[in-house]
Amino acid sequence: MNFPSLLIGTLLAASGLAAVAAQPVDIQGAWARATVPGQKATGAFMTLTAADGAKLVRLESAVAGIAEVHEMKMEGDIMRMRAVQGGLDLPAGQAVELKPGGYHVMLMDLKAPVTKDSTLPLTLVFKDAKGVESKVELQVPVATKAPAHMGHANDTKMDHGMHGTAPVKKTP
Repeated sequence: MNFPSLLIGTLLAASGLAAVAAQPVDIQGAWARATVPGQKATGAFMTLTAADGAKLVRLESAVAGIAEVHEMKMEGDIMRMRAVQGGLDLPAGQAVELKPGGYHVMLMDLKAPVTKDSTLPLTLVFKDAKGVESKVELQVPVATKAPAHMGHANDTKMDHGMHGTAPVKKTP
């Protein structure tokens, strides 16, 4: 490396403007369901794609006492929902959709109502194949209906009147 490149890199790092490592997981289409009065839980949904493979190991949100990845699936004639233990695998290059009726984020023990046209803070913690953790902080938009382009044909069975969508705002 030559002196001018080293000097520029040092100055950028000192000013806090140094290039940040590439995002380990691409997050698209995040949205959260608005709540109704008295409701103490809601869901958030998005599509996650890890270029090199990763695992979603933890969630954090100031609006909820508990934030977990849950899975809904049919067991015989009964739809069951339970927390995913050990994290959610994100295979390399494969989109993993968190959606109603499947994997999704559950926000429980809500501290306040989650209202339409607001945003809620959500931190996703990922672990790569080497065990290195990274965090992505989002401001997830809240609405009452799922986006039409999401194509949730089975939502009629799962609809509890709490769907929503909008672009994701990543916190700097």
